[in-house]
Amino acid sequence: MTPDQMRDASLLELFSLEADAQTQVLSAGLLALERNPTQADQLEACMRAAHSLKGAARIVGVDAGVSVAHVMEDCLVSAQEGRLYLQPEHVDALLQGTDLLMRIATPGNDVGATDIEVYVALMERLLDPTQPIAMGVPKPEPVPLVDEVPQEPEPAPPVSSEAPRQNKRMTEGGERVLRVTAERLNSLLDLSSKSLVETQRLKPYLASMQRLKRIQSNGLRALDTLDGQLKALDLNLEALEALADTRRLLSEAQALLAEKHAELDEFGWQAGQRAQVLYDTALACRMRPFADVLAGQVRMVRDLGRSLGKQVRLEIEGEKTQVDRDVLEKLEAPLTHLLRNAVDHGIETPEQRMLAGKPAEGLIRLRASHQAGLLVLELSDDGNGVDLERLRGAIVDRHLSPLDTALRLSEEELLTFLFLPGFSLRDTVTEVSGRGVGLDAVQHMVRQLRGAVVLEQTAGQGSRFHLEVPLTLSVVRSLVVEVGEEAYAFPLAHIERMCDLAPDDIVQLEGRQHFWHEGRHVGLVAASQLLQRPPGQTPSDTLKVVVIRERDAVYGIAVERFIGERTLVVLPLDDRLGKVQDISAGALLDDGSVVLIVDVEDMLRSVDKLLNTGRLERIARRSQQASEAPRKRVLVVDDSLTVRELQRKLLLNRGYEVAVAVDGMDGWNALRSEDFDLLITDIDMPRMDGIELVTLLRRDSRLQSLPVMVVSYKDREEDRRRGLDAGADYYLAKASFHDDALLDAVVELIGGARA
Repeated sequence: MTPDQMRDASLLELFSLEADAQTQVLSAGLLALERNPTQADQLEACMRAAHSLKGAARIVGVDAGVSVAHVMEDCLVSAQEGRLYLQPEHVDALLQGTDLLMRIATPGNDVGATDIEVYVALMERLLDPTQPIAMGVPKPEPVPLVDEVPQEPEPAPPVSSEAPRQNKRMTEGGERVLRVTAERLNSLLDLSSKSLVETQRLKPYLASMQRLKRIQSNGLRALDTLDGQLKALDLNLEALEALADTRRLLSEAQALLAEKHAELDEFGWQAGQRAQVLYDTALACRMRPFADVLAGQVRMVRDLGRSLGKQVRLEIEGEKTQVDRDVLEKLEAPLTHLLRNAVDHGIETPEQRMLAGKPAEGLIRLRASHQAGLLVLELSDDGNGVDLERLRGAIVDRHLSPLDTALRLSEEELLTFLFLPGFSLRDTVTEVSGRGVGLDAVQHMVRQLRGAVVLEQTAGQGSRFHLEVPLTLSVVRSLVVEVGEEAYAFPLAHIERMCDLAPDDIVQLEGRQHFWHEGRHVGLVAASQLLQRPPGQTPSDTLKVVVIRERDAVYGIAVERFIGERTLVVLPLDDRLGKVQDISAGALLDDGSVVLIVDVEDMLRSVDKLLNTGRLERIARRSQQASEAPRKRVLVVDDSLTVRELQRKLLLNRGYEVAVAVDGMDGWNALRSEDFDLLITDIDMPRMDGIELVTLLRRDSRLQSLPVMVVSYKDREEDRRRGLDAGADYYLAKASFHDDALLDAVVELIGGARA
């Protein structure tokens, strides 16, 4: 490439950057002028933007840009001088010119001479009062369809870590701009995070030197004591001189150690501060204002509304809220979809709004803010909300729920159906709706960001989407815990709370362990089973539990120890490992050790899988009082809730400790994970009946001596014989079953409740 070609290429790039910035000024100003055509400041801003683009296009030799910008400038000057009152058709044409200028300035876009001629002719007709204004006004370019949202956002091109508009804005602010590839920026952040971790590794060395100083001080004191004792023995001069030399050398070593310790401490502090600044600066380079994802959204809402015969305005709050660049890129598609959805489904036509006592113009609000380390987005509209009865009917028509169940569904439960794949309330396919690719795509993309989305609505008054996503994908604030003598991190965004459970806080319901949390029973699961780690020793009598939530799913995950909250730099796992179950990424702790970051959504799926397969293990509970004789434990296995609860209460009232299981498989898992003094089981149960359960038990070397009572509705001799042949010690028919019979049989088999 010749120097002239390089210069021309550089100028064209600058022109593209300037066009990007100035067309944004034009778009924002023209939308404001559409609401109030006489705003002098907006007219001035738009005129200057068009004038600047005309001059820039002339410098780089882009004649098409000169022609388009010139007729736009003429129109705006006429409006400034009062010779023209901007009508909607003028704004339409000026916005079309704005788009055309951006196409002209973008490399690779072919804009033909005919396109320029048609546009210039259009503007000349609009400026000539003798010509019909509406003639030749082309239809605005169609916007992407509401339902056609990509399931996977395309990755950002690795050309630059900043979009051109961001570079240009910074240039306007007087700052120098350097273009850096995203890969290099990510590498810089990775190196800075590792540098920060490395500086933390000095702490144990400093602690060791401090201990060495104390040891030397103690050594000097011991030497002084020895010196006094030896002097009393009247030793010879040589021995006393040797002792003095030893004291002197030890004192010099202590002084040198103190000096070097102070120097190392100062170095460690300075290195830590610099590493922190380096890391914060590298991280800040990834953070961009939320406004960067909103470019064109106000215009898009306006254009889509006009194409649907609606008047719609978008208001935005929190445009300066800082968000990770990667998060912004992944938010663009779901936000665009929700905005189009609000225009199409939410906002009514002006006539409908007037009849409902609303202003003709609909309002959509988008607010961004920081809350507890998360980016919180609220997108609301003042439209008609969701027709719950129509939604209920659609659910029944699609056979997603029987009518009697659908009639009992709450508003919250009904709205969750809108997020199902393929669900749409539109009966026919239009340009913007009805294809069945809707809110499920939004939910999918938000979940990829480790976030959540919730819909609320008020009939006749509008809908509100509440989104929560991390501020950055590079750093995650986490609770670090110990499981099987290994460190794991739970992202704080998914933690409901942390708690210590006493043994009496854990109850058995439906064959599973639960505890009471905020007015509901929450299932308890061992992290060691989920993460396939050997159970560790809990240092206290209480159980450490992390309560995690993902939408409506809530579980308590039992761990061995809470290490504490940490801000972790996310280190992606090697692609060659594939998807590691229940793990999303790795990180380094302050001491350089590795911690794995838990994928909470994946972990909850693992919990459901264990529940469905009946392989969920129980967590052994500690005795409440070690000095008190332990109570004898009875396991009741029955698929009838009534029978289970009756037996449980009878035995509890007699002083026995009782656990329950819903079928033979659940009972078998309980027997293998806990110690019991007696098994009481039904025969006819799903998955594994009582006969199979007793047969397995008698084949197990640890359990073969456990007393077994079979309780069954069948009171026939052959059924009794089957139970006893399988290895049962007692057979009780439910038909003749009464309180004393059961309790007497229990006492006969294992004695009283206390050991």
